[in-house]
Amino acid sequence: MKTLFLSVLTLLLPATTPPGKPAKTVAPATVTLSKTAIQDKIKGGWAGQVIGCTFGGPTEFRFTGTMINAYQPIPWYDGYIKKTMTDNPGLYDDLYMDLTFVDVFEKKGLDAPISEHANAYAKADYMLWHANQAGRYNILNGMKAPESGHWLNNPHADDIDFQIEADFSGLMAPGMPNTAVKIGDPIGHIMNYGDGWYGGAYVGAMYSLAFVSKDVNYIVKEALKSIPAQSTFYQCIADVIKWHDQFPNDWKRNWFEIERKWADEVGCPDGVFHSFNIDAKINSAYIVLGLLYGGGDFTKTMEISTRAGQDSDCNPASAGGILGTMLGYDHIPAYWKQGLKEAEDIDFKYTTMSLNDVYAMSMKHALQVVERNGGKINGEQVTIALQTPKAVRLEQAFTGHHPILVRGIHKEVDGEYSFDFEGTGFVLKGEAKPKSRNAWDYKSDFAFNAELYIDDKKIETAKLPVDFTHRRHELFWRYQLPKGKHTVRIKVLNPDPEHIVRMGELIVYSDQPVQSKLR
Repeated sequence: MKTLFLSVLTLLLPATTPPGKPAKTVAPATVTLSKTAIQDKIKGGWAGQVIGCTFGGPTEFRFTGTMINAYQPIPWYDGYIKKTMTDNPGLYDDLYMDLTFVDVFEKKGLDAPISEHANAYAKADYMLWHANQAGRYNILNGMKAPESGHWLNNPHADDIDFQIEADFSGLMAPGMPNTAVKIGDPIGHIMNYGDGWYGGAYVGAMYSLAFVSKDVNYIVKEALKSIPAQSTFYQCIADVIKWHDQFPNDWKRNWFEIERKWADEVGCPDGVFHSFNIDAKINSAYIVLGLLYGGGDFTKTMEISTRAGQDSDCNPASAGGILGTMLGYDHIPAYWKQGLKEAEDIDFKYTTMSLNDVYAMSMKHALQVVERNGGKINGEQVTIALQTPKAVRLEQAFTGHHPILVRGIHKEVDGEYSFDFEGTGFVLKGEAKPKSRNAWDYKSDFAFNAELYIDDKKIETAKLPVDFTHRRHELFWRYQLPKGKHTVRIKVLNPDPEHIVRMGELIVYSDQPVQSKLR
């Protein structure tokens, strides 16, 4: 215990050199944990994620732009986890996406090229939305990472997707936040960029630090050092920390401050001009809200991160996973683990992996990562070379783009359709789908071929699959246009009597925000 205390103390306190004397070489701080302790924390991380996702599932995106009041019941009972995993397996998208990447590391090794991860998730059978689906479409149509996640190619680049899938990176890198971020970097850029990537980097760093600290406040603040201070993601989370200092006993006041300053959606076409908000930074703010005001209490953390609203299953999943790692599986309260063991051998849908499988795989990968990064394994004892977080490169999406107009078109494209707008960019929402049935469960190899013209210049020929898992999330978009009036023309080259291309809303961007008359 003395060695552990001194090692952690070395991590927390900066080295000092007396004036006028040459600096001494300081050995990297280390911490020694037993394999049993590391395994317990890995199990706590995965179990906490499942618990949070299950608890928040019934409220997911049913409370947008509003908190979930205390009188609103959220069920929890013995057998609920197993029932949800059996009856509603699609809820666990953050888990089976996570497991896709764990499976690649298991089968292809820690040095698996990014193409293996990209192809594994792009060709999987599960349904996806937002940045994940946009990235999948890009990969399936010949684009490679990181271009597949870049905001010019992916209107959902700032969305939450990698944030909910980055757990694996922190659980593979105990006490090594920089390594966690490095592991997640290429994978996160398959589907995200900028704040969307930072969400995953931040969550991964918090998981990593949760192995070596019992202080939630330290974990939240220290992990933020991984994010460049110039980014809007950093500024948002720094505000939550600041407001926690100002209002330490009032999470709802902090929530209101978050809404007032950070609730405006800019990127995601489903959130712009709507109360729906799947932006990474605001949902990460709700994770931090739960962790800070929960103060290490699992129940409070679950309640607050869920009742903050919006993506209220993924946010408690992340908070529960981080806290579960900090506490360890054995110290997650029995109330929250009731019925968990009955579910630990159930394979997650679309996978051949259960919780018990991933407990073992993550332990194996974590030990490999420890040894690769200056640590040592001596029988039951694992010595970790601890890392102080360092900020990654600056990325910002949608810079200079402000949504100024939404207009409903809601027409089928039968041949050609044209519209005008004035600004610097646009997104045309819509879908290619069968005429007479639900698109979600529809399977077909048919795809429309459609051309996009802007100001009479052909910009692209796009493939528009009608199959839901292969669909293009938006029909067309283009940013960074010269400011002014533009004419857009869409031409469907292969109309089909069994399928339609239906346009939805048109979102218009300009280089300046709309000036409200309210001051």
